[in-house]
Amino acid sequence: MALVTPKWMVKAIYNIRPATLKRLGIQAVLTDLDNTLIAWNNPNGTEQLREWLAEMHTAGITVMVVSNNNHKRVAKAVAGFDVPFTARALKPLAVGIDRAVRELKLPKKACIMVGDQLLTDVIAGNLAGVRTVLVQPLIETDQWNTLPNRFFEGFIKRNMKRKGTYHYLEDIDDGN
Repeated sequence: MALVTPKWMVKAIYNIRPATLKRLGIQAVLTDLDNTLIAWNNPNGTEQLREWLAEMHTAGITVMVVSNNNHKRVAKAVAGFDVPFTARALKPLAVGIDRAVRELKLPKKACIMVGDQLLTDVIAGNLAGVRTVLVQPLIETDQWNTLPNRFFEGFIKRNMKRKGTYHYLEDIDDGN
């Protein structure tokens, strides 16, 4: 279970505050794209996303997309946000996260991986040795290729609920 267990669970990526990240020594937020940073069916993002990215930039915290999507899809999706990215991350393997950390020239302890899926984002982050954050998906629907993961995640989440370890916070918390 440790491989699928996130360090933190937060309601939305936009709830993660720069002051908290600074206090924890985090200099970079590696983030999944679809249903984490943007809704998979809304590639233009929201005003809330733009405000959050501006807050992170002002605080000197890098936000970098780590996505399993191809380069063309990710480049198009992040074009208006001015954030670096790595595509074809091969999550749940650590390959893409390791690539992103090397590109940023940061120690792993200075990075977190944020995503909406246990079986891709959280496993990849845990395998890469970065702290992980599970967020609730931005919308309830998924692309067709995500549906099998959601099915299997259901079993894991029910197990976490039984153990009392399944609860979303407003922001990451170093007490967990």
